[in-house]
Amino acid sequence: QVQLVESGGGLVQAGGSLRLSCAASGLTFSSYAMGWFRQAPGKEREFVAAISWSSGSTYFAHSVKGRCTISRDNAKNTVYLQMNSLKPEDTAVYYCAASNAPGPIGLRSTSEWYNYWGQGTQVTVSS
Repeated sequence: QVQLVESGGGLVQAGGSLRLSCAASGLTFSSYAMGWFRQAPGKEREFVAAISWSSGSTYFAHSVKGRCTISRDNAKNTVYLQMNSLKPEDTAVYYCAASNAPGPIGLRSTSEWYNYWGQGTQVTVSS
């Protein structure tokens, strides 16, 4: 059974930082590209960032580019999202997802390419 478990969310002031983690089990983690998405209340889920299986390629949404980094540790079956200079509009539930679809990392901005999803972790940024 595949499980993706996010952690690291919380309440932070604007300008602060958070590091989200996603621990994967039940799959060959190193064979999957990983992505982060988020969903704010009343809004559709949107792409945040993705990383290839080898960490050789990353891709970011325009809204977070320059403020976020994505990394992974295949030995620990974990992917990370470091978020800096947080803004109130970053408030959302953040989800990690795993994709074994072929093709360039840019394709991973679309949720349909993902096979598995976590339950999410809440990030709240106060102004």
